Amino acid sequence: MTVAKGSTLPDANLMRLGADGPEEVALGPLVKGRKVVIFGLPGAYTGVCSTAHVPSFMRAQAALAAKGVEEVICVSVNDPFVMKAWGEATGAADAGITMLADPGAGFIKALGLDFTAPPAGLYDRSQRFSMLVEDGEVTVLNIEDGPGVCDRSGGEALAEQM
Repeated sequence: MTVAKGSTLPDANLMRLGADGPEEVALGPLVKGRKVVIFGLPGAYTGVCSTAHVPSFMRAQAALAAKGVEEVICVSVNDPFVMKAWGEATGAADAGITMLADPGAGFIKALGLDFTAPPAGLYDRSQRFSMLVEDGEVTVLNIEDGPGVCDRSGGEALAEQM
């Protein structure tokens, strides 16, 4: 499947670091009956992800909430320990962004948004994207042409499209 506007999100289990350690987060119940934003990126602590993509959603939080978005979720092919630390380091966690790990790239592969770039040490990573999901259906979708670009998938761009 390659995700498209109108697609229903695939069933997937993501991960986060909870009070008692790593825990699974079932995506289906998380989006059911809700309006959420999900954005994906190649990797925690990487250049454009840390300096542009995550900060764009931190800046857009109020605009997205004003348009009815109940939760903003960042997904990356990393482990939940890294995602928690990165959320704290960037201020994303304090801004209210939910940082979820897709350690085996199962969700990203099910969306058809995976890529591999051996020269950069990136295997089975996420393309840079953002989407508005309403009750499990993708209603707005933005996919960047390359991993080093953050033009149409940023938080402000998504808020303008809503």
